[in-house]
Amino acid sequence: MSDALALTWRQYRLERKMFWRNPSAAFFNFVLPLLFLALFGAIFAGSQKDLNVIVPGIAGMSVMTTTFVALAMNMVFLREQGVLKRLRGTPLPSGAYLAGLAAHAVTNTAIQLSIVIGFGALLFGVGLPDDWFMLAVFVAAGVVAFAALGVALSHAIPNFDSAPAYVNAIFLPVIVLSGVFYDADHAPLFLRDVAQALPLTHLIDGLSAAMVTGAPFADHVPDLVVILLWGVLGIVLAVRGFSWEARRG
Repeated sequence: MSDALALTWRQYRLERKMFWRNPSAAFFNFVLPLLFLALFGAIFAGSQKDLNVIVPGIAGMSVMTTTFVALAMNMVFLREQGVLKRLRGTPLPSGAYLAGLAAHAVTNTAIQLSIVIGFGALLFGVGLPDDWFMLAVFVAAGVVAFAALGVALSHAIPNFDSAPAYVNAIFLPVIVLSGVFYDADHAPLFLRDVAQALPLTHLIDGLSAAMVTGAPFADHVPDLVVILLWGVLGIVLAVRGFSWEARRG
């Protein structure tokens, strides 16, 4: 057990070093959400009601970018470059490697959320979360769900060149429909119905309750259930479709 943890820790440290040596990855993970926050913060500077929507929305988007987007792209790259296949021939246990990747994604999520919450409190008057426990529970559920869905999506992507198209074809509509940049309650009815089926909508609702509205946890248990159901589906698909071999598609 201690050996597995030590190997996981080493892999995690390696992932962190590789991440910071890739400026474009750091930009996408940390700077891009802040640019969105600054842009829409400037647009809605005179409306605290709109700012209270934007900050939890971008916090939810941050969870999705650091897990779903990052893992879908990374898993395709590692698979098609033969890295996963070579790893199977090393003494490094598969579980330790995947746990290191997961811990890396969780770290990025924590950093990005801290930045978004901090900027929201300092610059946009949103304030610090009223319910940190609720925030942690929804973030944890969101990380599990979107990480699993990201790995599951990677199985459907034939090669790394097509990965951005596949990922963005899902990511962009989801962040628009889920109300990252506006109050989804004001959308047309058919769009609201679609949004209610998406996990990001329910993650944002939970984060908004913890950060802004102060609604009790019990009122948002259904939101948590939807996120967890997506997580179960993602885990099933991720495990069933996982392959160490490059497809060369």
